[in-house]
Parts: sequence; structure tokens; C-alpha cells
Amino acid sequence: MIVVNTFSLRRRTAAIALSTSLLAAPVAATVVVSPAAATPGANPALSSAVFTPGREIGLTGTQNTRTLDGYRGLGGKHVNDRVLRSDNLSKITAADTRKLTKRHVTTIVDLRTGLEKRFQANRSVPGARTVNADVLGGLPPIALVDLKKAYSAFVTDKQARTEIRRALLAIKSTAARGQTTLFHCSAGKDRTGWVSATLLTILGVDRGTIKADFLASNRFRHASPNDVLNGVNIGLLNTSFAAANRKYGSMDGYIRKGLRLTDADINSLRASLLR
Repeated sequence: MIVVNTFSLRRRTAAIALSTSLLAAPVAATVVVSPAAATPGANPALSSAVFTPGREIGLTGTQNTRTLDGYRGLGGKHVNDRVLRSDNLSKITAADTRKLTKRHVTTIVDLRTGLEKRFQANRSVPGARTVNADVLGGLPPIALVDLKKAYSAFVTDKQARTEIRRALLAIKSTAARGQTTLFHCSAGKDRTGWVSATLLTILGVDRGTIKADFLASNRFRHASPNDVLNGVNIGLLNTSFAAANRKYGSMDGYIRKGLRLTDADINSLRASLLR
């Protein structure tokens, strides 16, 4: 007979819920710390390309929705506007949904856990299907706040790889139809940041721009790189890159062996997302 300590269970559930809500909550008034003021050597200067006009598409109900449009990729081509990265859509307005519809968003990839979705359910976007890709669902809930563990797990955890693959294939099929995918987690900075980094790597964007795009969450969320809940620092992203090098020899190895993307998958992403 298994005896369940209901008080302990409720306490763990409450702690998990609190951690989730903190990760997704709007940022408080924080001081923006420049990259140079953070951990020495941890943050490269942000590329001005990250902040070109129009990159942030101006949704009222989100903080971190932006396009990857314009980044220089393979063969000197540029990423087009068929992919948006975002935080959760639980507070988007009717005007926001009209903007997303106007951008031909027909696929929304939700990278969150089931618990996160229950606490902050997305509002629907007319004409858009949802693809659920629970990247951290195979890990203990503490991974939502133990970010170094989470960033390593993006590469080493089987479910994480399966769900990231699912996200990239959804982007591929949607872009091939000439339509737009929005992918997001809670704050649009960690899981979303790694999917962005992986996609941009596939498209041949240089590592410096990839890092700058990752760090731009600090500006869009008005956060310090040393703010664990609201911001990001380059050491986190480097944890994932290092895990890819250790386990698969390179990012290319991670993409082809870890995520099991074929030449056809990669070529389709490049054909549909580069102009």
C-alpha cells in the first residue's frame, strides 16, 4: 500500500506553480545592465542588426515577440519574416490577434509544460493551429528554475530533442506553404532562445548574431543579464553549445544526429526561410 503525504504533495505543487508563474510573469522595474557590466567575458556586444526597425512587432499583450527577419544567413541570403519568436499569448488583445493574422500566422508552437499552459492558457489566434512541443516535460519540474540544467538538457535529454525536432519540422512545413510560425515558451527567452539559436544555425547565421539575438531578450524584457528569472546571460546559451560539442561533436552533429533532421529537412528550411 502506498501512502501519499498530501500536504507534501500540495506544497511541491504550489512551489512548482510559483516557479512557473515567476518565470512567465511580467518583469518588475529592473535596472538594465549593459553586457560589459555583467560577468566579465560573458556577454558580447549586441549587434545593431538585432534592433533594426520592425523587429519587435508591437503586440500589446506580450513583451518579447519579434521576428528573425533580416539576419544574414547562408550564401549571403537573409532570413525572411515567416518565423516569429515570442513569450506566451495568454494576454494578447483582439488587435494583437489581427496583427498575427495579417502576418499569416497559421502555426503556433507552444514549448511549455502542461502546468504552465494551465496557469497561463494562450488566447486563440483565428486560423492558427497549435503544435504542442513540451521541451522540458521529461525533466523534474525544478528544471524550470534550474536554468543551467535546462540548457544542458536541451541537448542531452531525449524528450527535449524530440520536441525541438517537432518544433523545427512544424516551422519547416508551415514555411514551405508560404505561411508563418510563431513559437514561444513562457517568457520567450530560454526554450524559445535555444530553438531560435538552433534554427538560425541551420540557416547559416553567424554565431555572433545568434548570441546577440539571444541576449536581446534582456532589452525587450527590460531585464538585467544577471536577473535569473527575467533575463538571460550568454553563459546559459554557451552551456547548450558546449553540450552539443561534447555529445555530438558540433552543432551540425546535434542537428543531424541529435534532432535527426535530414538533408531534405535542412534544405527545405533554408529554401523557405532565406531570401
